[in-house]
Amino acid sequence: MSATAMPAPVTLLITRQIAPERYSDFLSWLRQGEILAAGFPGFLGSGVLQPPEGGDQYQIVLRFHDEDSLARWEHSLPRRMWLERGRELVRESRVHRATGMDAWFGSPRRAPPRWKQAFSIWVVYCPSLLLFNVVFQDLLASLSLFWRVLVTTSTMSPILSFFLIPFISRVLHGWLHPATGRADGMRSGSARYTRCLGARSR
Repeated sequence: MSATAMPAPVTLLITRQIAPERYSDFLSWLRQGEILAAGFPGFLGSGVLQPPEGGDQYQIVLRFHDEDSLARWEHSLPRRMWLERGRELVRESRVHRATGMDAWFGSPRRAPPRWKQAFSIWVVYCPSLLLFNVVFQDLLASLSLFWRVLVTTSTMSPILSFFLIPFISRVLHGWLHPATGRADGMRSGSARYTRCLGARSR
């Protein structure tokens, strides 16, 4: 008897460039969208990465149980109506879809070795878990082992999935994908060399 393959979670990474003068309206509209998505079966969580001061690009992360649950939300009438309400708040949107761990480390063909992935996760998991236990030491000490583990994992899992692991994967990108880094450097050097030749020919 063959085992049924478990569906891989799907992550939607959305970059929205906003109109700065509509900042507060955009945040209110964005919150409405998060609440709307949370009401759909298969929704696993969401997160928002704000731009640095003076920036205008927001990174929104939405995660669903599988492709079918994401498709139900994407093609729903409430979502289309919500997007229409925010049409004047967003100047540009870019969407990237990733399945499983692709959202963190890229597609299987471009993903780094497993030991690098494991180290990247550990390097944020260990200090963040330690900090969580130090900050909430008194609260956790009053709980039984089961509830300590439940509270810790329930709190840390979304923080790691939506914020810390994507952050460390960007920080360590050159180490995780050295070939990509070298290729980017070669393309950049080639472009500079071409511009130099063009300037000399003039």
